[in-house]
Amino acid sequence: MRRPAASVSVASKVQSVPKKAKEMIHFSRDQLIGLAFVAFGIILFVGFFYAAVVSKMLPPYENWLLSAIQNDRYYCLLVPLTLPVIIVAVYLHWLSMKMFKHA
Repeated sequence: MRRPAASVSVASKVQSVPKKAKEMIHFSRDQLIGLAFVAFGIILFVGFFYAAVVSKMLPPYENWLLSAIQNDRYYCLLVPLTLPVIIVAVYLHWLSMKMFKHA
């Protein structure tokens, strides 16, 4: 007895799916390094956000490390106050490059 044509094409598509999945999982070295930088940045953002905002809203801790983070007044303001300085530095860098180009 002969198989219908539709069942042959479905079987070939099912067999090709794992091959495509293996190709999608393969990352180059540069992509892995980029993903590591993105993951590191996300972890730092979550940590600083916890130290600056979330820990201040929670009840007092008995753990000395978490209590020190909660009672800190320096690092919770350091990151937000760095933004205006970065904006000024970027503007001065742009201005100096324009003056250098057109001098």
